[in-house]
Formats: sequence, structure tokens, C-alpha cells
Amino acid sequence: MSTFFSRERFGQPQVIAGMLLLIFIGQCVWLVSRDLRANRVDPDEMFRIEAGLNQWGAPQKAPAAYPGDAPYEVAQTPRDPRFDHQHSRLYYLIAAAPFLVWPGRLQADSLKYWGWLARAPYVLFGVMLGASLWYVARRLYGNAGGYIAVVFYCFSPGIIRSSSLWFSQPETGAAWGAFGAVFTAIAVAHTLYAPREVVLWNWRRIVLLGVSVALAVGSQFSLAILLPVVLVLLLYLAPARQSAAFVIWLSACTLAGLLLLAAYSFQWTDFVQSLRDAEYFRTSARTLSMPNAYLQLLTELGQNCPALMLAFPAALIVYFSWPRARYFGNTAPLVISIICVMLGLLMPHYPGFGFRIVALPFLFLFVAGISSDLLETRQHSLVLACVSSLLGAYAIWSLLEIARVRG
Repeated sequence: MSTFFSRERFGQPQVIAGMLLLIFIGQCVWLVSRDLRANRVDPDEMFRIEAGLNQWGAPQKAPAAYPGDAPYEVAQTPRDPRFDHQHSRLYYLIAAAPFLVWPGRLQADSLKYWGWLARAPYVLFGVMLGASLWYVARRLYGNAGGYIAVVFYCFSPGIIRSSSLWFSQPETGAAWGAFGAVFTAIAVAHTLYAPREVVLWNWRRIVLLGVSVALAVGSQFSLAILLPVVLVLLLYLAPARQSAAFVIWLSACTLAGLLLLAAYSFQWTDFVQSLRDAEYFRTSARTLSMPNAYLQLLTELGQNCPALMLAFPAALIVYFSWPRARYFGNTAPLVISIICVMLGLLMPHYPGFGFRIVALPFLFLFVAGISSDLLETRQHSLVLACVSSLLGAYAIWSLLEIARVRG
């Protein structure tokens, strides 16, 4: 226990990151409380919970009571989870998991009680994604990079809305799974250089990689694109151990498949049929020639994180004009974020919206990496002033906007 609380594992940087994540939780709690005070019931949310409870074997005694029409247009979700072409059953099981301890009925008049349970898994995913981003950024870029990345994350309106389900669909589980899969694969690849039995030594990371892939693909079928991406990363980073890298990738995919099969109660026929009916990449090449599609994409990215509209173009200019910044630690998150943004452009509707949320942590990581590199130059003071001013104004703006929200 004393080793766990060493200064290396739990010191001032971790305390600061923890305080920022507490502020993130506070913003989510504020939005959830405003939403519950307004007594708004999202039919899609109710459907996810009830479908998940049926799959857990704990059906509700009475149907949900919807107070009028839906308050806003939500993503198209089929009324039968067996025919959901975008999500696996895991998506519904996660939504309903907290309600296994709720013996009452899901009625609108008791929303202020069970509404907290409905948001709890996604707030948890949001916090864990922020902690994962902090950990990866600090390992790659030092304390400065970790601080920059976690500040971008903790005050991102898009992440906060998705975590608290404020007029938004739950995407933090998919985003956490995607982020974890990419950087667990990178971590596994680096351990292949150790003179040990590869597969046995890496079993913990293989399990973590498999769980991450299962969470990502189970939350959004189209994130199956992670499978070839993870394989490419493993093979690229361990060119001398490609056979071992392939075995690790295959083991993680097998574990992910077993976890998803478990979500179907090991009913192989239903699982295979769900995979066959899934819509993985319903892209539309016509969007590439539509100026409004680019405008919509930029508008949504700006709404998800206004500070990125300044920080990302500046970081991109530095990346292409400064050879020192073009190394793997910066290139990997840039490439992954571009893939997600392009898929978000090619899919103007769902699941394109999900890819735009998934791209955010990688964009934050890229900007943090470029910023930390600039902080090591002779213009340290100027860069620090610019970065601090941007992040400070961004955080204050976000808090003021959150405070203006009323039920």
C-alpha cells in the first residue's frame, strides 16, 4: 500500500489532475440536476433502460410514462434492440446496469430519483476517459502536456454534455473504449522489446485491450475500424516481433468477441445475426463536395470545444513547419483524430456524431504534445503566456456557460 501512494504515483501532479476532474464532475452534476428539475424524460433514454432491464432479466412492472412529446429530436433508435443496426446489446446492458438495485417503477414522477442512476454510467465513463487522457499525456509529454490535455478535456462542452446526457446521446463509453484500445496497443507494442515470454507477460494488457475493444465496438458497431488500426500500430511499433504482435492482437480480439457474446447471453445465433445486420460504415461520398457538410462539421467541433478552433490550427502549423514536432507521440493522435473526423464528415448523421466525440481526446492529446514541445524552446515564456491565457479564458467561459443553464 505504501508503494501505491509513493510520490511517483500520487504526488502534486495527480492532485491537480484530480481537482480538475472533480470540477468536471461538478459540471456534469449541475447539468443533470437542471435536467431532472425540469422533469424532462427522453423516450430514447427510457427505451435504453427498459430494453437493458429486459436483457438483464429484470423487466419493469409498468411501462414508462412519457410527459408529452420528446423535448428534442434525438438520434433514430429502433424500438426493438434486436434490430438496432448501430449498437450491440452491451449498449443497453450498460444503460440499465444501475437499475438492478432500483426496485421501483420508472415513472416520470420519480425521475428526480432514478434519473441520477440513468446518468451515472456515462459520468463514470467521462471521468475515466479524462483520467486516461491525463495518464497518457503525462507519460508522453510530461506534466505540462498532461495539464494542457486534461484542461481541454474537463471544460469541453461536448464531453460534458455527452457525459451528463444533456440533449445528447451517450458517447463517452465508446470514446473511452476507442482511446483505451489505441494506447493500450501502443503500450503492448513497446513491451515486446522486453526479453520475456511475450504473450504470458502481457496478459494484463491483453485483457485491457480486449475490454477496450469490446466497450468501443459494443457501444458503436462502426468503431470496428479500430481492429485494423490497432493491428497496424502493433506491427509498426514492433517490426522485429510481428508474429508476437499478431498473436496479441488476435488474443485481444478473441477476448472482445467473448465479452460481446456474453452480452448476448452466449446465444451464438443472435450474436452472429447482430453482427451481420450491423451498419458499420454507412458513408456518403457526396458530402465531400458539399460545403455545408464542412461547415456543419466545423460548427459542431467548435461547439464541442471552442478553444480547439484556435489551438488545433496553430498546432497543425507548428507540426508541419517544425521537424522536431513530427515524431510518433504527436503523429499517432493526429492520424487517429483525422480518421475520426473524416468518418464524421462522411457520415453526416449517426454514427458520424459519435466519431466526432471520439476524435476529441485525440485532438486534445495532439495539441498538448505540440504545446509541451514549444514550452521547451527559448520562447518558453511567450508560449506559456499564450497557452495559459487560452486555457484560462476557455475554462472561465465554460463555467459561466454552465452556470447560465437553468432547469
